[in-house]
Amino acid sequence: METGGNSLPSGPDGVKRKVSYFYDPEVGNYYYGQGHPMKPHRIRMTHALLAHYGLLHQMHVLKPNPAREKDLCRFHADDYVSFLRNITPETQQDQLRQLKRFNVGEDCPVFDGLYSFCQTYAGGSVGGAVKLNHGHCDIAINWAGGLHHAKKCEASGFCYVNDIVLAILELLKVHERVLYVDIDIHHGDGVEEAFYTTDRVMTVSFHKFGDYFPGTGDIRDVGFGKGKYYSLNVPLDDGIDDESYQSLFKPIMGKVMEFFKPGAVVLQCGADSLSGDRLGCFNLSIKGHAECVKFMRSFNVPLLLLGGGGYTIRNVARCWCYETGVALGVELEDKMPQHEYYEYFGPDYTLHVAPSNMENKNSRHLLEEIRSKLLDYLSKLQHAPSVQFQERPPDTEMPEVDEDHDAVEERAETDFDMDIDDECKPLPGRVKSEFLEAEAKHSVLISFSFQSFLILSATLSNGFMLPYLHIRNFTLILKLP
Repeated sequence: METGGNSLPSGPDGVKRKVSYFYDPEVGNYYYGQGHPMKPHRIRMTHALLAHYGLLHQMHVLKPNPAREKDLCRFHADDYVSFLRNITPETQQDQLRQLKRFNVGEDCPVFDGLYSFCQTYAGGSVGGAVKLNHGHCDIAINWAGGLHHAKKCEASGFCYVNDIVLAILELLKVHERVLYVDIDIHHGDGVEEAFYTTDRVMTVSFHKFGDYFPGTGDIRDVGFGKGKYYSLNVPLDDGIDDESYQSLFKPIMGKVMEFFKPGAVVLQCGADSLSGDRLGCFNLSIKGHAECVKFMRSFNVPLLLLGGGGYTIRNVARCWCYETGVALGVELEDKMPQHEYYEYFGPDYTLHVAPSNMENKNSRHLLEEIRSKLLDYLSKLQHAPSVQFQERPPDTEMPEVDEDHDAVEERAETDFDMDIDDECKPLPGRVKSEFLEAEAKHSVLISFSFQSFLILSATLSNGFMLPYLHIRNFTLILKLP
């Protein structure tokens, strides 16, 4: 099933989509430290390119509402989030044990504004999920997000908070099934781990495998229990080019869409899989990378586009600018317009860069073996698994600042669905469970259609359910068969 992926702007992929784009002007000010390869400045460079290519006028531009502590704790451990909120460069020497416990200090350094940075990029991803859930857009974009290595209780690989997991949890409130696709050169281990035992989220990661961070993502890792065969890993070797990459991506993702039938797709567009990346070893062109976006866009399923890795920052900005054009159905001119970061793109000052002549170590035989193995796994899937009949959590209220308006008013605080009152005591352990008020004012007998009310049932790898509902003034009673 190789539908979609047509060239822009003609064909079904050329149809315009309504796009919401999340951007905080402060995001480029965060600085991991001298010599660190992760540079949030690349987000500001991307934004400048979008502005000068005239793409901002074709999107709904939004400033994300920062995620609050209780929002981050929907996935992350309370004490880990509290640590991120309180740690500063000045106090880190007094908390060496905590730094080691939460894997903060080397690859994931403490820097000024660390917690605000986490709130910003997580807020953009969750805000994008909310927009998709409400049907306000077809595609939501948060290039500051996509930090896929963060775990429930620790930082990893330049990532502190896993905005992807938080966004997927939001999407699961409305959609029975959510698909996560990762085209970063590194394995999307944090997201895979979070949903390893559920069939409601399918994760597919295309990555370099073998003596390479994070060392996970073997083709034999397919999920566990109810989630068996709902995690797919595509292990690749150095030098893979556009043709080889697409010979795997399109047939595999075509079958995934056919079998899994997701209600929404999250695509992590890490740009370290591009040719010439400072930390990467693949040989993809920008058009080859963007072909993945085109292909997933062509299925006309609500789509959340996120950033991720990418350490040759001029190429990261080029890539995400071009992929924003793909989302909009606009083909951009190769000649770059003048803008404030124009000197970064010399000597050619073009949007596209040619791949190198590095050796492609992915033989046709190896690619065919990988494709056959993964298609065999997919054949073992239950077609479009159903969801148990349960109550649906309320929508998350996430007001954003509309960047199209000059006046930015202070946004009112709104209660999130994960708010838990002090008198509701959690079960032992860090993972909160469902709570209902002890003295509810009303008791309502309710029945509803299966299609209308779905429940968040993503699980952690330890088998516990994530929290999903708290009701303040009444109890919902379900008549189940």
